[in-house]
Amino acid sequence: MAKPIPPKAQELRKQTADIKRSAKAVETSTAELMDSADRRTVLASDRSLLAAERTYAAWVRTALAALAGGIGARALGKEILPDWVGKLTASVLIFFAGFCLLAAIWRELHGIDKAAAPDIRPLSRALLVPMNLLLLMVALAALVGVWAS
Repeated sequence: MAKPIPPKAQELRKQTADIKRSAKAVETSTAELMDSADRRTVLASDRSLLAAERTYAAWVRTALAALAGGIGARALGKEILPDWVGKLTASVLIFFAGFCLLAAIWRELHGIDKAAAPDIRPLSRALLVPMNLLLLMVALAALVGVWAS
């Protein structure tokens, strides 16, 4: 016949089982939190990249609007305003377009502090710089065209 287990020993075994179950739950929870933190870090990096792309697009959009506005101001003001006013207005808007294009490049090349945010990928320089240089040449051609007419 088996010896009966004293109530204190039964309570101790129950507490030991509860502690083991609690430790396992803490271990599982810790692993889930680590996975969740890694996922949040990846998502934060993606959000930062998308924000940089939106900001770059805003600079380029502003530059293109200023360039079109400068050419339009010259074309519309040609018959109404003195010649120098139309040229000056167009020149200011075209110079502003050039500034926006240069600021977009500078911001993307120097805007992200790699020491503070090592996970954030910058935009591709292979596409960024040639595209903005092409747009700068278009702005320069527009400026020459404004003053040549």
